[in-house]
Amino acid sequence: MTTKNWLLVLVAIGLATGYAVFFTDWFQPQTVRIFHTNRSPRGRTVQRPGQSSLLFDLNRQLKLTEIKVVPLAAYQTNQNILPLWHLVSDSNSVPVKDFFYGQFIRGLKPAVPGTRAQTLTNNVTYRLLVSAGKLKGEHDFELK
Repeated sequence: MTTKNWLLVLVAIGLATGYAVFFTDWFQPQTVRIFHTNRSPRGRTVQRPGQSSLLFDLNRQLKLTEIKVVPLAAYQTNQNILPLWHLVSDSNSVPVKDFFYGQFIRGLKPAVPGTRAQTLTNNVTYRLLVSAGKLKGEHDFELK
């Protein structure tokens, strides 16, 4: 090969590397993006008085290994605070893309047996912590 051919090969490799680094997410740490909305859980269950209508959406379907909701102010000072809702995977959870606060999710069980999700208070900021294996995500939300 001539010098010109080697130079063209090196330029092509450089362009491919630049594209992979700047225009793809191959080298970015993967995170879970979480959004929340207030919705009625019609179609899934019959709404009972006091049942939450807070829906959390994930950016893709994931087999969750842990879900935890804590008050943000207390969590920032003590990360070992007792959560208001805490589910952990016992073996193999079902892939989910969205879930309601306090909902039973197959494959997840309360971290402390027999506990249920506590009622959330208006105008208090909470943090949702979600893990799916090595992927982790957190989302701050507030009820209005």
